[in-house]
Amino acid sequence: MIYHLFQWFQSMGIDIPGANLMKYISFRSASAVIIALVVAMWIGPAIIRRLQKKQIGETIRDLGLEDQKKKVGTPTMGGLIILLSIIVPVILFCDLSSVYIILLIITTVFLGAIGFLDDSIKVFKKNKDGLKGKYKIFGQVALGIVIGITLIYSPQNVIRLYSETPHEGDKTEIAESVGMKEVIYYRDVKSRTTTIPFLKHNEFKYSWLAPFKNAKVKDIATNIVYVLIVIFIITAVSNGTNLTDGIDGLSAGVSAIVGATLGIFAYLSGNAIFSDYLGIMYIPNTGEIVVFLAAFVGALVGFLWFNTYPAQVFMGDTGSLAIGGIIGTVALMIRKELLIPIFCGIFFVESLSVVIQRLYFKYTKKRNNGVGIRVFKMTPIHHHFQKENPDALIQWPRRLVPESKLTARFYIIAIILCIISIITLKIR
Repeated sequence: MIYHLFQWFQSMGIDIPGANLMKYISFRSASAVIIALVVAMWIGPAIIRRLQKKQIGETIRDLGLEDQKKKVGTPTMGGLIILLSIIVPVILFCDLSSVYIILLIITTVFLGAIGFLDDSIKVFKKNKDGLKGKYKIFGQVALGIVIGITLIYSPQNVIRLYSETPHEGDKTEIAESVGMKEVIYYRDVKSRTTTIPFLKHNEFKYSWLAPFKNAKVKDIATNIVYVLIVIFIITAVSNGTNLTDGIDGLSAGVSAIVGATLGIFAYLSGNAIFSDYLGIMYIPNTGEIVVFLAAFVGALVGFLWFNTYPAQVFMGDTGSLAIGGIIGTVALMIRKELLIPIFCGIFFVESLSVVIQRLYFKYTKKRNNGVGIRVFKMTPIHHHFQKENPDALIQWPRRLVPESKLTARFYIIAIILCIISIITLKIR
């Protein structure tokens, strides 16, 4: 809103001191971080008091974990703090005509609403299972279809190709260096192409997954494949974030680290000079995503003020589903979805541990006359380090890890994984 207001002032010829600062991604991103932190710190105590007054506390099953009983009654639905702290600075400092920002706002609100409904059923109806899984999946699939189709057909979602010689339909721009001016030709291309990490020729075209000779059939099949992949990524990442939200500060802290990494990717991909130097796709207009992610990181850090051990409030599905959806959507927009298993390694391993545990338990249950064997002491994997289970296949570590230390170690692992992801831009 402030961004558009200053744009209007300029169009009307009204000169306001400092108005040009709104043109800079760096200034708007810094402002978004600060406002998100301020909003979180300001509304956080009020929301926590209201949740306590309404007795909207977490119902916790006795899993035999250390300090678990102390968490009983801790307010949940704290994801409202995150959502509001994201939306306010985004409305103030982002270009709301950007298709990327529109889709990210829809993702935030829509998945936040699904999570809120899930938390409401758990709290008010005392149903520990919450919203049925099929309804969550339906919502995630519907969102994935909307995002996939929009990214396919939106004229704003393009990659820009430069050349020294003109081609039909090319546009021109002037490049200046060391007092010299040079005409550069470029064209914006609609392309379902993404980045393959670690490879020199690192572009993967989704059309390769549609082996048809007829051009129209191939294009339709490519679109279908792309939408299916979008659905899978949004569903997988949002559920992975949800599974990670099991101990104080873990999901919010790891998500903030991932969000900062995505911000770096978005900035580099949206800058013609840096993208050319790194040999990555130049994606115009992704600078607005940087501003959104700045608000995202600021909101999560502000929420951590209340969520670090011992937590005053839990984010619940209200926050975790929206956070995962945002991460998955941004990765698709900046065409870094194949890097998700690396920079979202914590979420990936958390989800994988649950799948392994369930499949192996069912398999051994059939083989051993109804007696199943567990691979981990408990899943998701962060609980493996908090529980004793002599029947599990993996017994390391022998000593239980305190929750605060476990969270810090997961942060360190997340930072290492994100650094590796950034390094892949040059390791090819």
